[in-house]
Amino acid sequence: MKKLNILFLFICYSWGCIAQPMKQMIQVSVVPNSENWLYKLGKDAVFTVTVTKDGIPMKGIKIRYELSQDMLEPFKQKELLLKDGITTINAGTLRKAGFLRCRAFVTIKGNTYEGRGTAGYEPHTLLPTTEMPADFQLFWEQAKAGNKEIAMNPCLRLLPEKCTSKVDVYELSVQSFQRGSRMFGILCIPKTEKKCPALLRLPGAGVRPYEGHIAEAEKGYITLDIGIHGIPVTMPASVYHNLRSGSLDKYWNFNWEDRDMVYYKRVYLGCIRMIDYIYSMQEFNGDLIVYGGSPSGGPSRITAALDNRVTGCVVFFPALADLNGYLHGRAGGWPHYFKDKHINDPIIRKKEQVMAYYDVTNFARILNKPVFFSFGYNDMVCPPTTSYAVYNSISSPKTFIPAPETEHYNYPELWEEAWKWGEELLKAPKK
Repeated sequence: MKKLNILFLFICYSWGCIAQPMKQMIQVSVVPNSENWLYKLGKDAVFTVTVTKDGIPMKGIKIRYELSQDMLEPFKQKELLLKDGITTINAGTLRKAGFLRCRAFVTIKGNTYEGRGTAGYEPHTLLPTTEMPADFQLFWEQAKAGNKEIAMNPCLRLLPEKCTSKVDVYELSVQSFQRGSRMFGILCIPKTEKKCPALLRLPGAGVRPYEGHIAEAEKGYITLDIGIHGIPVTMPASVYHNLRSGSLDKYWNFNWEDRDMVYYKRVYLGCIRMIDYIYSMQEFNGDLIVYGGSPSGGPSRITAALDNRVTGCVVFFPALADLNGYLHGRAGGWPHYFKDKHINDPIIRKKEQVMAYYDVTNFARILNKPVFFSFGYNDMVCPPTTSYAVYNSISSPKTFIPAPETEHYNYPELWEEAWKWGEELLKAPKK
C-alpha cells in the first residue's frame, strides 16, 4: 500500500508557547448555563460568576462586569457586590448567529483579575463576510508558477552545538519569492539509514530565534522549524529584539495597498518552497506532517489549499481569518486590522479588496483535505466568530472538538486527540 502524504496544520499562536496559562492565586470563573456553551437564538444566557482564593469563594468581593458580542464594544457595564463570592448574571440573548461574552474583573491589592465566559448562538451557521475574488485561484496559480522559476539554491549550515548522538541539526535556507530572498529554518535529520517522515512547523507571528525540534527528530522524524521574516534564525536574541522594535515593528501592516507586495505573499510562497525542499531530500519517506501557530494558521491553511501533496490537516484557532469582519459589524480575525476604523475610508476599502487574496476563509473554501479542528470560545486573539467562519467554509471531511473554556491555548488532551486522528489517517488506504 502506498503511504499517505499527510499535512497536519496545528494552528496555534506562535508569539509564545502553546500552553495553558499559569494559574493565579485568585481565580475569576465565568460559566454560561448551557451544555457546551451553546444556545438557540432567543434563549437567554445566564452566567455564573465565582471569585475564589485558593479554591475558596471570597466573601464581600466587588466585581465589575461587561457584556458584549464577540470583540465588539460592551453594551452593558455594571458593578456588583458578591456577598458569598458567587452571583449570576442574565446577559439576555442574540437574535442572529454569533457569540455573547461576559467578562468579569476584580481588583485586589492593586492587581486586576479577569474571568470570561462566551455563549455561542448557532455558530454552525456563521459564514465569512469576506468574499472570494473572481481571480483568486488564478492569482495564486500564477504566484506559484513564478516561484518555481526561481532556483531553490538550498544552503545547509551544521550546528554542532545542537547535534546529538541521534540527530544532525542544521540551519537551512532556501531561495523563494524573488532572487536573493530566502526563508530560514532549523532542520533536524535523524541519524539512520531508514527513510523518515517529516514534521514541518510553519511560521507564526513575532520576531525571534528558533531552536528546532530535536526531541521529535530523535523519535525518527525529519523536523523543520521555519522563521517568517527571511532572516537567519540563529542570531543572538538582542538582534531580534532590535528588529522587533525597529524595521519589523508591526510588520503585519506592511503593503496591504498592493496585492503583489503584501508581506505575507513571500511567507505563503516560502512555506510551499520548504515543502519542495523536504520532497527533494533522500532521507524523506513521503509522509509529511506540517504544523504551526495561529498566525501560521494562514500559511498552514494556504499550504494545504495550494499544494496537492498535502492530504490532511489539523487546525487550532486560525488567525488571518475573515479579516473584514469588523467592516460588517462583527469580529474580524487577528491582527484585527479594521477594528475602530471608518468603513467609508477609501484606503480601508482598498485594503479590504487586497486582503481577500490572503484571507484564510477563502483558502478554506478551496480546501479538499480531511481536517481536524479545535478552538476556544474565550479566545480574543483569534475570535470564535472568525474560527467558525473558517470551519463552516470547509466542504471536505472534518472533525471538530470544541474547547469552549479555552482562550488562546490548548489542553494537552486536544493535542493527543489530534495525533490519534492523524495516526488513523496515516493508516487509511490512499484514495
